[in-house]
Amino acid sequence: MSKSKDLRQRSFQFAVDIIDFTRGVIERDSHLRPVVWQLLDSAGSTGANLEEASEGQSKRDFIAKNYTALKEARESRFWLRVIAASSKPSREAARPLIDESYELIAMLVACVKTAKSNAGRGKST
Repeated sequence: MSKSKDLRQRSFQFAVDIIDFTRGVIERDSHLRPVVWQLLDSAGSTGANLEEASEGQSKRDFIAKNYTALKEARESRFWLRVIAASSKPSREAARPLIDESYELIAMLVACVKTAKSNAGRGKST
């Protein structure tokens, strides 16, 4: 099954996959509960900011929300790496999510760069 090219759909699916993943992490190691909460927050925030960006009030607003989504995706990658490094049983399950976080980050970087360089779209206010 091929991955969607739609960034909002991918970020939504990423958040859902993170929820599924974190259930198992907490079952295996309750000490990771604070890390799991951080991961849940950042993964959900990635998609939420992209949803907000789609209705940006201005070009500046669109870029700002996409940039925030980028920061949250990077944070998600960090917490996934922490879990993978500190929980051997979770390592294998984390790998595809870490890979997806890298892809989302690359897509978001491209989106922000394109929006910044595209003078013909929206207002810069």
